[in-house]
Amino acid sequence: MNNPLPTAFTTRMQALLADEFPSFLASYDEPYAHGLRVNPLKLGESQFLALSPFPLEPVEWCSQGFRYAEGDRPGKHPYHAAGLYYLQEPSAMYPAACLEAQPGERILDLCAAPGGKSTQIAAAMRGEGLLVANEPHPARVKALSQNIERLGITNAIVTNEMPEVLAERFPAYFDRILVDAPCSGEGMFRKLMEAIEDWSLDKVAECHRIQLTILEAASTMLKPGGTLVYSTCTFAPLENEQTLVSFLQQHPEFELVPMATVPSIRPGVPAWANPAWPDLIHAARLWPHQLNGEGHFAAKLRKSTDATADTTERRLSRKKGKGNGTHVPKEAISAWNSFVQESLPALDDKYRDDSAFLLFGDQLYYNPQPALDLTGLRVNRTGLHLGTVKKNRLEPAHALALAIPAEAAARVANYQSSDPDLHRYLKGETLARTGENGWTLVTVDGYPLGWGKQAQDQLKNHYPKGLRWLS
Repeated sequence: MNNPLPTAFTTRMQALLADEFPSFLASYDEPYAHGLRVNPLKLGESQFLALSPFPLEPVEWCSQGFRYAEGDRPGKHPYHAAGLYYLQEPSAMYPAACLEAQPGERILDLCAAPGGKSTQIAAAMRGEGLLVANEPHPARVKALSQNIERLGITNAIVTNEMPEVLAERFPAYFDRILVDAPCSGEGMFRKLMEAIEDWSLDKVAECHRIQLTILEAASTMLKPGGTLVYSTCTFAPLENEQTLVSFLQQHPEFELVPMATVPSIRPGVPAWANPAWPDLIHAARLWPHQLNGEGHFAAKLRKSTDATADTTERRLSRKKGKGNGTHVPKEAISAWNSFVQESLPALDDKYRDDSAFLLFGDQLYYNPQPALDLTGLRVNRTGLHLGTVKKNRLEPAHALALAIPAEAAARVANYQSSDPDLHRYLKGETLARTGENGWTLVTVDGYPLGWGKQAQDQLKNHYPKGLRWLS
């Protein structure tokens, strides 16, 4: 390890771990764990294993999760650009798996950037229901939106708000909430050297205060009978067991419930907080000296069905119709319908509800929850970006290409992942190609990657400039 661990950190960990401390300390001389999670909105695990150009080993607590070797570079492969997987450290896959999201539910990821857990939740929802992926920090919300787009997620709204603002708007609204809370990042010391440089005991204490504020907001937004998963990537009991006890003391309507684990995942430790709360053993600790992953903590809480429900639905109905984007002219919807008829003739009827279209300037979106009013909120992304309306015609968005199956398109230009033309496409180059003129879906081994426009013997490149490969 290049940077020495903080003395105050190692002193505390030695006191906590006792005989295990030497093996814990030795784990910092090992490379950090590399992982990816297959995107089931695109393909199944067995399909990806048949395609994968690099060896993979399964992650025990996530059926879509796999480890890859340190020397491999899956982030530089066309499959990554096509959204077939998300690069995610193995331990970080555990909290969203414990949330057990279901299709059709309303789910909130309250601290969502850069999007690993949001995309995992969305995959479990299978495009049904509503996912609100919120990131309080403006500098991080762009990456969240980009990952939502790349993985072809159509039922997500990305917001950039403080938790207490959302709590005021959505009391007792969500079936499940994930709070992957800001923390001191001790579990990332092996992976991120800057986490060591940024650490202090004062930061641990400050994170504890912030975590309680966020949990307070989350408790307001959860329906009676709903599930909340709290997680951090730190070892500090103050931010884990002690945060939970502080919250539960103020919220008797919540209880800790067991989670699925594997032998290498350890339980929470009541003695590190309050022995009077034996249910803390239902929490989970992922230690780098016990498993092939980084440090993580997670706990599942359930809200009593007897808890008082707020008047969310009445509040929403009072606000309904006050405006998300601008009124969508018939010409814009007609442009979309014409594009579908000409370029996506086999697209299902999923995007035909006129009330779900939103227009922001000349940008057309399809809202997964038309009745939901977002007026006054900072919204970065509302559902699926369909395209740009230009003089009653539609120029399709990159997000649309990544959200549809290849068989929906009238024209497809398919390339193998190793084809030099595919790499030229990813660099933004025009390709020599014969085919029927018109918008053409470019695919890699059958999986959508982006748009091109066939004109005579050329496929003009419409891969977004900001995503193009440099070499």
